[in-house]
Amino acid sequence: MSRMSLPADRPLRDATRLIHEAEARSGYGEMSEALYLTSGYAYDTMEAAEARFDGRDPGYIYSRFSNPTVTTFEKRMIALEGAEAARATASGMAAVTASMLCQLKTGDHVVSAKALFGSCRYVVEDLLPRFGMPSTLVDGADLDQWRAAVTPRTKVFFLESPTNPTLEVYDIEAIAKIAHEAGALLVVDNVFATPILQKPLKLGADVVVYSATKHIDGQGRMLGGIVLGSEKFVMDHLHTFMRQTGPSMSPYNAWVLAKGLETLSLRVERMQESAGRVADFLAGHPKVKKLTYCGRPDHPQADLVKRQMAGGGTLATFAVDGGKAEAFRFGNALRVVKISNNLGDAKSILTHPATTTHQRLSPQDRAAVGITDATLRLSVGLEHADDLLEDVETALKAV
Repeated sequence: MSRMSLPADRPLRDATRLIHEAEARSGYGEMSEALYLTSGYAYDTMEAAEARFDGRDPGYIYSRFSNPTVTTFEKRMIALEGAEAARATASGMAAVTASMLCQLKTGDHVVSAKALFGSCRYVVEDLLPRFGMPSTLVDGADLDQWRAAVTPRTKVFFLESPTNPTLEVYDIEAIAKIAHEAGALLVVDNVFATPILQKPLKLGADVVVYSATKHIDGQGRMLGGIVLGSEKFVMDHLHTFMRQTGPSMSPYNAWVLAKGLETLSLRVERMQESAGRVADFLAGHPKVKKLTYCGRPDHPQADLVKRQMAGGGTLATFAVDGGKAEAFRFGNALRVVKISNNLGDAKSILTHPATTTHQRLSPQDRAAVGITDATLRLSVGLEHADDLLEDVETALKAV
């Protein structure tokens, strides 16, 4: 196999590295990266197999542990995120769960923002305590609550920013300092911002997780996730956990996701531009009670957004005038925008969080994080912005 190296005499921009990082060519010189659909690997001798397993030879052993195609995806994400190491997972939730379980033991304590995707909240609030790992949920925007929640057994801080679905933005740098003062690590779910618009590791976070199912794939084709951090974190905690428990990424999924990265910056830029236009329209409509978009000056944390993010992102959250019935009327009247629970797709998607992504939360818990029966989350895709505006305008007439 031949490897083509990138220029070492100058730094390359993200868009270029997403196309060329970790290029690997077989003897055939193919342009599109080879796909290694194999579970195992052959050794020339018994001694060679022994050397692989005891670590003297760093080659591949078994695709549950590592795989050349998965490595390509991991290396591209490492370059984009500015991490030292990473491990790809079968799904975004596998990444979230692995990032915490790999470093926690019975008696350890987790502090988390309460505004989380429903499955993330399940892991923090329900799953971890079953194994003797209690958690405390706080208002992520209130730094005093983070400080007050710390105990001598606190080992992990966890948050999403922007949050799902209300698009709150938290001060990652300040929260990281509080975590580090307590001897804890900060894990950030960066899926809404994407690695194009926000770099949590540069802001002080220790670990970053993604659902690659979202913007990284961007075509609604498959599941995937990734955990990124320091070499020490990966080797001391994550590597053995992944190897022994098996939430590994399929080589085929890794190949598709690596190809998705080649267009990630273009897609996010276009989606963000359209999202801004749609958000501005919704903000001025008399049937919309509340509009939150990270790129608008009326965002509650607008100054923090400017300091922490490179743009407003691809999602907007709003409430229609009325309740569940009116929200449903709006959604059912859409023709271009699809109804689904995914996001970051080339197709624009509308979600009603109270009955889908956050339905397992009690009405009181939903209200505490700003989700009402009228709340709608819009993930803006790659359609022409004028078609999206016309679709939204038409649907609002049904409200």
